[in-house]
Amino acid sequence: MKAVLMTRAGEPEVLQVAEVPDPVILQETDMRVRLKAAGVNPIDTKLRQRGTFYPDRMPAILGCDGAGIVESVGTAVQKFRPGDEVYFCNGGIGGHPGNYAEWAIVPESFAAHKPASISFAEAAAAPLVLITAWEALYDRARLQPGQRALIHAGAGGVGHVAIQLAKLQGASVCTTVSTPEKADFVRRLGATYPILYKTTDFAKATLDWTQGQGVDITFDTVGGTILGQSFPATQIYGDLVTILEPDPSTPWKVARTRNQRISFELMLTPMLQGLVEEQKAQAKILEQCARLIDKGELKIHVDRTFPLAQAADAHRVLEAGGVTGKLVLLTE
Repeated sequence: MKAVLMTRAGEPEVLQVAEVPDPVILQETDMRVRLKAAGVNPIDTKLRQRGTFYPDRMPAILGCDGAGIVESVGTAVQKFRPGDEVYFCNGGIGGHPGNYAEWAIVPESFAAHKPASISFAEAAAAPLVLITAWEALYDRARLQPGQRALIHAGAGGVGHVAIQLAKLQGASVCTTVSTPEKADFVRRLGATYPILYKTTDFAKATLDWTQGQGVDITFDTVGGTILGQSFPATQIYGDLVTILEPDPSTPWKVARTRNQRISFELMLTPMLQGLVEEQKAQAKILEQCARLIDKGELKIHVDRTFPLAQAADAHRVLEAGGVTGKLVLLTE
């Protein structure tokens, strides 16, 4: 099969298309999936730059997110059969081969039926960001109806689904964006108050929006100093969730004196730690999201697609910034 191989850490040029052996089913609970599309995520570019979590297993095939058609199943597979359309987040961090390829082997319990109403490209764009936003808002922050949330980078991959999940829970959302066009985009998703962070102090704007109290929940998808800058914008006893490592200069004393709860969200933890039951639970999140998508209550925005052979170009575009929603590789 054709696959994009990462032979070493480095610039996008280290991603090269090559012929590799077709994968085979080794476990009775595995499925062989003919991939139609693979999502491109920031974790892919970071692993390409610095090396995977398993440097002794090179070359690597990146890509955590995939969508395709089940071609064959192991003898113990019960939930799926050949011909079923599936989507999933599995592999791609250096241990198990990822989805920048034509075929993938996926444990049945880690996959979900693809939403019938969307394309393979949209489905492949969805798993990592859906699981991340779901776990951050519902599991970590315990978002409740009537609460107010600040979601950073609302037009991004995680941000654009986080806005929708917050609205589905009955929350009001303000969100940071970089342009008026992105402000219009997030309004269509349900955001009440887009904040143009390049020209506006988001913390002050958030406090004004909440009559000086601060939001109940802040979701940081940006990293760097944003978490620390968000402490004053979050109410006393409020929650903050970040998907990135805080900056060394983070003013933790501000959060402490405000008695705020800080949580970390890394949806890759089950894969990294070999936590099978937790990865099964993530597949159940995808099942619930598929129902929401097919009911028209949740949308996945694909900014741009690339042929598999142009994976390096997709990485360049993602690293340049400014992407609205997600980028996707098409395997056919």
